[in-house]
Amino acid sequence: MATTGSIPMTSTQSTPIATPAFRMFLSRLTSSIRQGFSQRRPWYELIDRTAMARPDNLTDAYSRIRRNSSYFKVNYITLLAVVLAFSLLSHPLSLLVLLGLLAAWLFLYLFRPTDQPLVIFGRTFSDRETLGMLVVLTLFVVFLTSIGSLLISAILIGVAIVCLHGAFRVPEDLFLDDQEPGNSGFISFLGNAATSAAVAAAPAVASRV
Repeated sequence: MATTGSIPMTSTQSTPIATPAFRMFLSRLTSSIRQGFSQRRPWYELIDRTAMARPDNLTDAYSRIRRNSSYFKVNYITLLAVVLAFSLLSHPLSLLVLLGLLAAWLFLYLFRPTDQPLVIFGRTFSDRETLGMLVVLTLFVVFLTSIGSLLISAILIGVAIVCLHGAFRVPEDLFLDDQEPGNSGFISFLGNAATSAAVAAAPAVASRV
């Protein structure tokens, strides 16, 4: 009776797959994205045709891009995401491969319990070996297949659209915060989201180092 009752206890303790860490990761990432989208500007300001004018020179174009990227940073990131999503949706196989790669990182390394080694075809892999395999697989998928060129081309098209709009959008009617740092372009939102996600995943990564 005692031996029979101890088996479910052991299996129950080994079943959870780091759900608290994964939930914390999703929670912080969701809250960061929600906070970022709260800074989104009205779209009618972005597409206001009366505010479009050709820049006088490259200096004027650069100044407009800098001010518009600071004001429309969330809108521009949304445009980049839409372009990237459209490119991936037009190539469903590439999208499935990237989702599979992301799932492999999350469940085989980041949020896999340290007391449960990875076993594939009867062979046990250490955390270092698992990390090496995932890095090699990521480099292969991103740089040695058509997925890399697809991602780079989509990002370049998105950046070109953002720069084109930023250069032709006259920012005189935009009320920017004077206390906002000059170097806080629209990349700062991505930095904040990435930082929050990294903080959430740090305990899982640190436990393997």
